[in-house]
Amino acid sequence: MKIGYARVSTKDQSLQLQEDALKEAGAERTYSEKDSGGNWDRTELSRCLDALRPGDTLIVYKLDRLARSQKQLQDIAYTLEENDVELVSLREKLDTRTPMGKAMFGMIGVMAELERDMIRERTTAGLKAARARGRRGGRPKADPQKVSQALELYDEGTLTVPEITKETGISKALIYKELNKRKGKAEA
Repeated sequence: MKIGYARVSTKDQSLQLQEDALKEAGAERTYSEKDSGGNWDRTELSRCLDALRPGDTLIVYKLDRLARSQKQLQDIAYTLEENDVELVSLREKLDTRTPMGKAMFGMIGVMAELERDMIRERTTAGLKAARARGRRGGRPKADPQKVSQALELYDEGTLTVPEITKETGISKALIYKELNKRKGKAEA
């Protein structure tokens, strides 16, 4: 069986290009997810690898969709080889059952890791430069008066949390965070 795996790094990116290419390459089932390649614990990747059986083929659009570190790529390749599963990468035109394919697999893995490290380095440098100019990252702080208003509305019990969110502009997460803080103080 040919099984596809597609991944993008952020929630606002589209999987459509990869999924279309995998289908065109003959993937009978595709596992897709929106998660960082640096994250080793990806739900759909685990499900995909668990679904593979001896004689199956795992198809990816590009190797960096499968892993962003040489170690993880090698671990996956070793597992696939041990289970008699072929790996095909469409963009790199790679087949791990050939000696040249194995060599290319290793080199491409090194390049994917290099790219990830360079992205991390540029991000760190950009954040450092922004801080030097007085900019701070992260979400802006919520207006304390709005937070108090949201908690008062919650205590009244006449509105639901989504209604309070709409009324005050305070997120559900922040409302629950503040309620948990209050609860912790009451128990102490």
